[in-house]
Amino acid sequence: MAKPKVAFYWCASCGGCEEAVVDLNEDILKVADAVDIVLWPVALDFKRKDIEAMKDGEIAVSFINGAVRLEEQEEMAKLLRQKSQLVVAFGACAHLGGIPGLANFWDRDSIFERVYREVPTVDNPDKIFPQLKTKVKEGELTLPEFYDTVKTLDQTIDVDYYLPGCPPPPDLIMNAINAILEGKLPEKGAVLAPNKALCDTCPRAESKPDKLAIDEIKRPWQVKMDPEKCFLAQGIICLGPATRTGCGETCIRANQPCRGCFGPVDGVVDQGAKALSMVASILGIEGEETMSEAEVKKLMDSIVDPAGTFYRFSLASSLLRRKRME
Repeated sequence: MAKPKVAFYWCASCGGCEEAVVDLNEDILKVADAVDIVLWPVALDFKRKDIEAMKDGEIAVSFINGAVRLEEQEEMAKLLRQKSQLVVAFGACAHLGGIPGLANFWDRDSIFERVYREVPTVDNPDKIFPQLKTKVKEGELTLPEFYDTVKTLDQTIDVDYYLPGCPPPPDLIMNAINAILEGKLPEKGAVLAPNKALCDTCPRAESKPDKLAIDEIKRPWQVKMDPEKCFLAQGIICLGPATRTGCGETCIRANQPCRGCFGPVDGVVDQGAKALSMVASILGIEGEETMSEAEVKKLMDSIVDPAGTFYRFSLASSLLRRKRME
């Protein structure tokens, strides 16, 4: 009996999701024994033409990580959608847009201007931008188009399931692979992680006061953080209340606040707005006295980079999506 075919593909991301597959350690041998990997550019020498030659639906499942930034990434995502029975948005960038999605505060021209002309270390006296087509004596060279807007995978193709995280932890990866092989998947569109907030499983949950209030906001490097105490109770912004659990509380256990890479629980339309609402609800109380509007504004102004804080991983998937272009 032929083994099910599986593909892995890497769009706009850091490569951590690819490393997460390697981090399966000896379990990767079980995967290799159970499936036929037909595409994994980071590890195996397959070509685009190999996928194009396949029948539609011949691949059992494609795990696609990374947001969609380039024309080539969009083309490969659409090709894999055509050739696959199932597509899994693998990791925070495919799921939510991730860190690459923060580029939606700019557009292609402003990004190119900064990267190829303004950065002090750039040596580009002719102020040349990359071109889609360039003629040389050997022929014509081409580059994929760099889009103005970073998109999530499901803004580009139909997605069956989401495996969250930056990167997804090995146990969730193996659970997803086993569920696919055994035909025990939930309904289409499900996020393959527990549907409850990180605060519910946080090892510091008992240290969170019943009536939480912040009268000063601190950044992690500004204070010596108590490794046993709720970050919010220390005045440090933590997105645990607005973020899905399933990560193993890795950041918390390393004495760092949650940044939101697992995305929201079901039913939350905009994770950043949910996080902002959460923080707003615990601001403005100082002891038993309500702070004045001016004091609250001063407190809010002390949040450095609020957009990057509350939409660190989810801007591209949010109601905002991107900065308005002229």
